Amino acid sequence: MGLFFNLALAIFAGTGSFLFGYDSGVMTIVIQSENFLDFFRTDVSSPIIGAVNATFSGGAFFGSLMGGFTMDSVGRRKTIMIAASINLVGAILQCAAQNLAMILVGRIMAGWAVGLLSMSVPIYQTECAHPKTRGLITGITQQMIGVGFIVSTWVGYGSSKVPVTNSFSWRFPLAFQCVPCMILIAGILFFPESPRYLVETDRADEALRVLRKLHYDGTNDDWVQAEFNEIKITSDAERAISAPGWRIMFTVPAWRTRLMHATLVHINVIGYYNTILYKNLGITGDKNLLVTAFYNLVGPICNLFFIIFLLDRVGRKKPLLFGTIGISIALICEAILGSQVEGATGSRRDSLSGAGIFFLFLVSCIFSVSFGPISWVYASEIMPLSIRGRGSAFSTAVGNWLVGTVWNQVSPIGLDNITYRFYFIFVAFNICVTLPTIWFVFKETKQLTLEEIDLLFGDEDMGTLAGGLDDKQKQIELERIASAKKQLAGSRVTAVH
Repeated sequence: MGLFFNLALAIFAGTGSFLFGYDSGVMTIVIQSENFLDFFRTDVSSPIIGAVNATFSGGAFFGSLMGGFTMDSVGRRKTIMIAASINLVGAILQCAAQNLAMILVGRIMAGWAVGLLSMSVPIYQTECAHPKTRGLITGITQQMIGVGFIVSTWVGYGSSKVPVTNSFSWRFPLAFQCVPCMILIAGILFFPESPRYLVETDRADEALRVLRKLHYDGTNDDWVQAEFNEIKITSDAERAISAPGWRIMFTVPAWRTRLMHATLVHINVIGYYNTILYKNLGITGDKNLLVTAFYNLVGPICNLFFIIFLLDRVGRKKPLLFGTIGISIALICEAILGSQVEGATGSRRDSLSGAGIFFLFLVSCIFSVSFGPISWVYASEIMPLSIRGRGSAFSTAVGNWLVGTVWNQVSPIGLDNITYRFYFIFVAFNICVTLPTIWFVFKETKQLTLEEIDLLFGDEDMGTLAGGLDDKQKQIELERIASAKKQLAGSRVTAVH
């Protein structure tokens, strides 16, 4: 079946990423419904509305961490199914809500599920992907997140056209979450488990069958067998010398470095301050909604072009460097325009606002051909198999959800108080931290197998030797691992997918 089946698997699993985007965007529309505010006797500035938004991110943080346990205990597929089931219950609570407590509990559950999905879907896609197309396959995560945002915007916009007295304007957008949840629950078990998880759980024969289904093209049987041998050697080596628990990720230098890479690349604050940026540019009301709708459309278009035609050719580092510099320049231009808008009137203000919108869209385009897709691809592929679940859980929880939640709270305050000057904080972070880290520390991983990436990061020790071994036994074990590594490095078979 090869590439076609791989794409089908990635797109179907990407339904979980669609939920990520939809759930993240839908509440922004719902809280603008007059019927919603009247029904719950509240207003958009109420602390309870802020709590509704914050509980989603909080739930996602803990959901991501939970994935570190479920990914290793029940597998990649069942983790996705568990997340969809939790989200389904949360969606039902929200759309049937009779009080704000039901909304809050429903949003916590939805956030918890999205946290699980945000770390499990990219891992599942990565472990099933062919090394030559892994950027495309895992980049579908970001594509489906973008599609989810688009659908939430237009479902909310369409629902808002019903009479003010009708609760359909907010119940339907919340109920729509049930559709992708049920699709995932019903369909995920028709797709195979990750071959690397199968090897890790001593189901080698099944893993080889899955690898053939994913990558066999009628002529590359030697490559499939070599890939299986590589996975088996690495898995056996890591299990022989690795210790259980989360602490191991921080005590092994090579793993600690990779954890830092994955966490840093997950940090994303672009989407947290658009509404206030529009306000600072003088864009309010229906025009704000229209700009948001088109803004949400531009990113996925750029992302789709990038993951299909460029990501697996140009690699990971170059786009990240381009994104860091490009976004910094665009934000500097945005700051200059913002400084002029404050005192402008009439046609000059309109022209400056239009230019400001252009640079916001430019930031979205640059993000979509750099950090957007690569954050999911790179963070998933650099983790060694034995800690991939826990490592992805930690990096997603901290980099994507914890930092994102903090910026979600800080950005509105900063932009309201110091307006355009706040952009320079992002610029300074990009130039002083992100750029040198990517340039000097990040490693290029394009078209390498996940096991070759282990070698790239220099995992001679790969972990901590199991307890109970004397010095001689430890030396024998380390020599065996070193021998396996050499065999792995020298036995590559090239194939075209």
